[in-house]
Amino acid sequence: MSASPPRFDIGAVPTHWVTLDDDVMGGHSRSRVAVHDGVLTFSGTTSLDDNGGFASIRPRGAFDLAGARGLRLRVRGDGRGYQVRIATDARHRGSNVSWRGDFEAPAGVWTDVVVAFAGMRPTYRGTVLDGPALDLSKVEEIGLLIGDGIAGPFALEIAWLRPER
Repeated sequence: MSASPPRFDIGAVPTHWVTLDDDVMGGHSRSRVAVHDGVLTFSGTTSLDDNGGFASIRPRGAFDLAGARGLRLRVRGDGRGYQVRIATDARHRGSNVSWRGDFEAPAGVWTDVVVAFAGMRPTYRGTVLDGPALDLSKVEEIGLLIGDGIAGPFALEIAWLRPER
């Protein structure tokens, strides 16, 4: 029997987080997500073998972020670069469009990071698109991804994640 996914809320929205790694495309990166004492930990190993190189975690749900300027996260990282990913009902070639916002996670120190929606770029399988516009009233998914082109272990702790108004 498998355990239920860990719960870690986004603002006031209850969420359960799951992993999605590059093995869906033949890669070998592996991640895990855990919540302990109210802190979410996203960790694992990225591999560049067989065109791999990313690991991610995400919850699904309905997130109305209309009126928000971005997402604020309190993170403690490992010095690597991470991404916030947002998906709505927008599609490209039948699949979700993801809006990408990059942030750095300094090693060993708690830091507040704001990922502004105005700076996020729409992407499809890693390729930047010209559109569509991000509709913050129709967010279906908010996730975290590492895909910085570096193979090796990673660890990101998140104390909280909430809309920045």
